[in-house]
Amino acid sequence: MAPQGNSGLRVAVLPGGCSGFQHGLNVEEEPEADDDIIEVDGVKVFVDPFSAQYLEGVEIDCVTSMMGQGFTFRNPSSSGGCGCGSSFTV
Repeated sequence: MAPQGNSGLRVAVLPGGCSGFQHGLNVEEEPEADDDIIEVDGVKVFVDPFSAQYLEGVEIDCVTSMMGQGFTFRNPSSSGGCGCGSSFTV
């Protein structure tokens, strides 16, 4: 992702899914006023205050397998998840 202006990657924890929470990724043009802004390998990462409490120590990786390509989250705040792997509990 080539940085352009004040754009960045939003990493969020959203209510939903069968276990209670889901991780979210989205490219955004600029941060919200109350976002934490972290720079990782030249990419700005935006995190809102609600999500920040659940993202301490999270590792995000891009993986390719026979099932497809996508992002995985290793979140130490997670205490469990659903069978399909799309949501987690804390």
